[in-house]
Amino acid sequence: MALVNVINQRGEKVDSIELDDSIFDTEIRDNLVQKVVVWQLAKRRAGTASTKTRGQVRGGGKKPWRQKGTGRARAGTIRSPIWTGGGTIFGPQPRSYSFSLPKKMRKAALRSVLTSKLRENRLTVVDKIELEAPRTKLFLEPVKALGLETGKTLFVTPEKDEILLRSSRNLYRVLVLPAEGLNVYDLLRFDKLVLLAAAIPRICERLG
Repeated sequence: MALVNVINQRGEKVDSIELDDSIFDTEIRDNLVQKVVVWQLAKRRAGTASTKTRGQVRGGGKKPWRQKGTGRARAGTIRSPIWTGGGTIFGPQPRSYSFSLPKKMRKAALRSVLTSKLRENRLTVVDKIELEAPRTKLFLEPVKALGLETGKTLFVTPEKDEILLRSSRNLYRVLVLPAEGLNVYDLLRFDKLVLLAAAIPRICERLG
């Protein structure tokens, strides 16, 4: 098992912890990671794009001109798809872009990204972060003490922490997630990962 230092919110080492090799030291499978990212983004798509067919466009009930004798092409409606302002042929309609993906694949991809973070020294374990009040200024103090001023950082808490959430929401380079909300896309989107010590057993329970 990998032995990782545990530091406090002032950046001082206070302990060490062993990380489960079955989660933090597995085979990195890029193909699974790519599939899970596509799956997540597909689920987020609104799928509300909509166009009207010739039968749905308003107007066009009257024949524009008589069938013969004008020298022009035959036309039955001004809402024909070949006319400006007409309907659309095979245009997008409201739909769901989501698709199913086995839970085993999703867990394996998550383990792959966690392993990658650890191997690249972009994973930090903090014993806890406590703030007196939900203020951005107070949250910036541990961020600077941990040397996370540059780059984008993902904080993972054992459960939803309203104080940290409200303190960090004005910082576009920081995201706070509970352990149950940890996902592949956000792990890849942020350069560094900070795990609160109490969140590790939750992650192991979820991915074990």
